[in-house]
Amino acid sequence: MSAAPGFAIGIVGERIDPGFRSTRALLDAGDLAGIEALAARQAAAGACCLNISVGARAMQEPAFMAEVVRAAQAGARLPLSFDFQGAAAQRACLEAYERERSGGALPLVNYITEPRWELMELAREHAFGVVVMLSERSEGGAAVGNRTAAEMQATARRCVARLTTEYGMAPGDIYLDVAVAAVGADREGLNRTTLEALQLLGADPAIRGVHLLAALSNIGQQLPARAADGSDLRLALESAFLTLAVPLGLDRVIGTPWRGYVPLPPDNPVLRTYREFIAAEGSAATRLVRKFYRA
Repeated sequence: MSAAPGFAIGIVGERIDPGFRSTRALLDAGDLAGIEALAARQAAAGACCLNISVGARAMQEPAFMAEVVRAAQAGARLPLSFDFQGAAAQRACLEAYERERSGGALPLVNYITEPRWELMELAREHAFGVVVMLSERSEGGAAVGNRTAAEMQATARRCVARLTTEYGMAPGDIYLDVAVAAVGADREGLNRTTLEALQLLGADPAIRGVHLLAALSNIGQQLPARAADGSDLRLALESAFLTLAVPLGLDRVIGTPWRGYVPLPPDNPVLRTYREFIAAEGSAATRLVRKFYRA
């Protein structure tokens, strides 16, 4: 299953996304052959699924979304994950998706949250799996941010119970996104909370069989791409997170299949600093952010 040496994880390929300049150029030009080739490259690098996003254009041009889905499926016989909040864009993707091209695997609707459950209305028309964001919960009809591991676990239990009982969804078609925060903006111990939540979720029999997912590239945002010595700082941070998270039960990441994630040894300076960072509070955590660059 692993597309990353040493990690028993599946990688949901992230590259069909306008957040990458080269992909944005393909999407702006309507270069469907380029999208097909990008899908094929991710599959060849070991992706288990491909995440699809085209930004605001998805809301304005559902027909274009269908073309992107067909191009991705022409390039890779893998399930697809549709990363849009709007029901119209999701519907266009689901209607264009051909299960036989993915070995019979269901597509994924990415994402829903407990307070924003409207996309599950699509289950009346189509069969799919889901990515559930654990960053917020429903409380008194309002969306409330989860700030503790226990809150994330309780949200996960309610969502999984609802999906399996009300919608008959198999646990293996449910992905719980543990909401990785950018280190450069984390002043509230959110990285620590994510790891604590993984520990609870990975050992919880009430959600056995579901996938635990993290959007890996979030962690290095707002930091330089490279450390002072020229090494790949973002890759080191991503690998540091995986080194701690995979033993707790994380089994899926949204990432780049050819990125080269590897377990870090205990004496690795970025891993040591990341351990210090997740144990720190407030201004102490802020000071440690600079240490990542020096490390």
